Amino acid sequence: MYEIAVIGAGPAGASAALFAAKAGKKTLVLDSDQSVTRRAWIQNHYGAPDISGPDLVEIGKKQASKFGAEIVTAKASKLTAGDGFITIDTDGQTYEAAHVILATGMMAELAEASGVRTKPGTEPRIKTIIDCTPEGRTSMDNVWAAGTVAGVSMHTIVTAGDGAKVAINVISEINGDRYVDHDVLKS
Repeated sequence: MYEIAVIGAGPAGASAALFAAKAGKKTLVLDSDQSVTRRAWIQNHYGAPDISGPDLVEIGKKQASKFGAEIVTAKASKLTAGDGFITIDTDGQTYEAAHVILATGMMAELAEASGVRTKPGTEPRIKTIIDCTPEGRTSMDNVWAAGTVAGVSMHTIVTAGDGAKVAINVISEINGDRYVDHDVLKS
């Protein structure tokens, strides 16, 4: 069983996975390889003046893997709450995690199929989003939402930050106090 499973490896999901894995949490990333970021050319991302969407997605997955996140290519189809864990059904396999972060971009179908409350989107072309708190909590216990599907701006820099924020909130809940990760240069 995983401590944190992240559904989606676009900017929000990869960022969430990076923080979770770096915090030492057993982390799974399920990615259907359908991120809209794969079709983007990004010129407004702080720290990366010109980067293609496919490169951004691959770099994010590599960074999360570097800290131990397990990346699996699979499409999640349903979440089911268990006794202290969430079962994730995919196309042929199931996984269990104590916490799940939905970072499914423009796609809310998994949330809807799982009974997670949704609402109309506010961004252009985003029809449905997950109804969640500012911290990322959804209507299903231990299921969180981050990025575009959580109602934040579709810009990669914004969704990446939201993924990090939600992961920090999940890690803090698991640890029982506020988690902070400050990398410091060694002199």
